[in-house]
Amino acid sequence: MTERKKQILQLQNSFNVMSSDLAEQIIKALPSDQYEITTAFLKGKPEAGQPVSAAGNSVYFDFSNKQLKGIRRWFAIRKLLRFCREHHFDGIICHRFKPAHIMLNLARKLNTKAFISIAHGFGDYDRSYRQKLVNRLVDERWCFVGVSKPVQSYLMNTINRLNESNTAAIGNAIDIEQAVSVQLSREQARLELGLPDDRFIFGTIGRLVEIKGHAVMIDALAHINRKYPTAAVAIIGWGEEEQSLRQQINNLGLQNSVFLLGKREEAIKYVKAFDVFTLPSFTEGLPLALLEGMSGALPIIGSDIDTIKPYIEGLGQVSKAGDPESLAKAMEYYLSLPPAAMAEEGRHLYEALCTRHNINDFRESYRDLLDKMLTRKS
Repeated sequence: MTERKKQILQLQNSFNVMSSDLAEQIIKALPSDQYEITTAFLKGKPEAGQPVSAAGNSVYFDFSNKQLKGIRRWFAIRKLLRFCREHHFDGIICHRFKPAHIMLNLARKLNTKAFISIAHGFGDYDRSYRQKLVNRLVDERWCFVGVSKPVQSYLMNTINRLNESNTAAIGNAIDIEQAVSVQLSREQARLELGLPDDRFIFGTIGRLVEIKGHAVMIDALAHINRKYPTAAVAIIGWGEEEQSLRQQINNLGLQNSVFLLGKREEAIKYVKAFDVFTLPSFTEGLPLALLEGMSGALPIIGSDIDTIKPYIEGLGQVSKAGDPESLAKAMEYYLSLPPAAMAEEGRHLYEALCTRHNINDFRESYRDLLDKMLTRKS
């Protein structure tokens, strides 16, 4: 008799699938002959030509923002309850707070053996009502995972019921071989992005939100623009700060030196369009964008926060978070560095990526955690 496959649900907030995503890597961690994976998204659905999840089943609830707020959210929660009861999931993996919030409310009505809530960064549990929710509803079936040791510490320090026994740190990783295989050459990447070939580009990938430090990056460019007129900034991403950033660019007269490139599918393809990968964030979990920059063997500038500095210190340049002058100094360092020395820095960062962020270790950690939780005696 064929053994029943373990049924696993991965619940995410908004539809957005990239092959390097943590959720997609977890799918690859779980052997298809033992697990059947369903990926579900609370909001959004794919448009024509957009990549879809590698999971065996994909579900798009397509709730609106209003349907997930206030008293209306209980309609969505009831719909999720019916869905989970119909599919008899053995394990449910929640990415970020909204899915965890829903499952915390539903867990006691389900026979699911294991719930994993993944915190992708800091801040999800700063609000007291969220802390109270976890303290009131979490039970022995839950494990909260931080994407780095500092994020795990944040969870334990913020929520009374969380400790070493019901939390874990599993550092982000990317499939380096796959990442390298999809990356375009410098010339082709710049051509597709519409970037000039004769500019020295400090580039980054990330949502246009304040915590990513894009405004600091633009201010830093303004500090060095006259001395280094070929220097430029390019940002792949979209978000709520776009209009504010465009106004800043206009005010500084940098219209020809800052390129807001919008959302791009599989942004990792374009990392080699940049001369230096730059991550000026105020806060991060363990940013996949950093690992993507390292996979392109690029020199890197990162801010001095706990989840960036340890990974690049001694290999790249570290700037003070929120300080345009500090970032400008790091930019000047690379603008004056010979190409051979830049290539050597990029090579060392790539070697560090291969050593410290092995995708097989990442997959094994999630597989072992889930197996342990599913076989645990109640």
